[in-house]
Amino acid sequence: MKRNRLSSRKRISADATELGRLATGLAESGGMLEDEFWERQLSELIDKLLHEGAEDDLNASLDRLFDSHAVAHDSLADLIESRAESCLLSHQGHEYDILLFNVPVLAWSRFSIPAGTIPRSTLQTLKVHLGAHVFSASAQMALADYLYSPDQLPRSFVDTWQLMRDLGSAALCNNALKLDVTTLPETNQFLSDTRYLIGAIAVPRGMPLFRWNESKSCTRETALKEWVKQGGPCLEPLLTGCAFQTLLADSYHAACRTADMASRPYSVHASVAFLQTTLGQPAEALRAVIGGFHDKRLEEYRIAFGPRGGNTIFHGVIWPLLGAEDETSDVVGEIESLLRESGIKEILVHGQQFPYEFCDDCGAPLYPNIEGDSVHAEMPEQNNAPSQTLH
Repeated sequence: MKRNRLSSRKRISADATELGRLATGLAESGGMLEDEFWERQLSELIDKLLHEGAEDDLNASLDRLFDSHAVAHDSLADLIESRAESCLLSHQGHEYDILLFNVPVLAWSRFSIPAGTIPRSTLQTLKVHLGAHVFSASAQMALADYLYSPDQLPRSFVDTWQLMRDLGSAALCNNALKLDVTTLPETNQFLSDTRYLIGAIAVPRGMPLFRWNESKSCTRETALKEWVKQGGPCLEPLLTGCAFQTLLADSYHAACRTADMASRPYSVHASVAFLQTTLGQPAEALRAVIGGFHDKRLEEYRIAFGPRGGNTIFHGVIWPLLGAEDETSDVVGEIESLLRESGIKEILVHGQQFPYEFCDDCGAPLYPNIEGDSVHAEMPEQNNAPSQTLH
């Protein structure tokens, strides 16, 4: 997941400094054997810090490298994510590879998108279909009995590591993980959002993790097709009143990144569908206005929707930049293509730099109108939509 880091020049701990040294060595390594040397030392130190709950040391090292050595930063971030989502556990005299996985579900609704406890029978059915179509035959699995919203995902590497350990232990004992939902934060409501089914698998050390690891006839595409066909209907009772699209299970952080990428075009299509349904007008009656919003750099594009015959803004979508995207990426071209696929005929792209602003009173993002001003999105009064922003 993309992390925007603030520059930090504070003194950092010896462990954080050592992380930076080892990560720099890995980034400047000249071959696989040397890579393994640095990775082994880094993994041992990262495991120690995760076990001690030393989140500040992990982040301090990443912050320092973000300023000084981009390649070392990425190498360290990749390894921290890997150690937070996987480990080796012993059970009854045997060693097992543990992997925390995530199954994203994109959804939109004019009503609230549910997030909450999953009934035991539904959980068992989901487990059966994941085992049959996604994970290897040797994988033992445990699922958390909760459909997470983005606000309820683990907030740190240490939290992710602890969830992985808990679910991994449950998988070895063939149990589900029953969460204490009283500790989870409330879910912010958006018209379009992502929900997550989280679990862990345990496989004998060195054995295949996924179906496409053990069978030449299975690919990610065929696994996704079967999961959507068989697993999708099991999710319908959990997402009443929603249109939704299931994505493929993957390792925790990779699945989060995939969901972030997929949610952007999904939100655009959902936005147009929502406006057509709510206003009772075809997509051709709408205008889209696109503007780039900058802080110290370009942070995101905001897409405003309104009637072709006026300057009113009914609705807005935020399109954040992810990964290596910047001002040179053809993000606007991608957005325009999606809008036209959705039936929008009139699209205005502003070349100016909009300030990265939000409403002082309510905190809502402001969207560009045709005159180049940043304004509130306001649906007509007869509409009872839950939000004017797509997440």
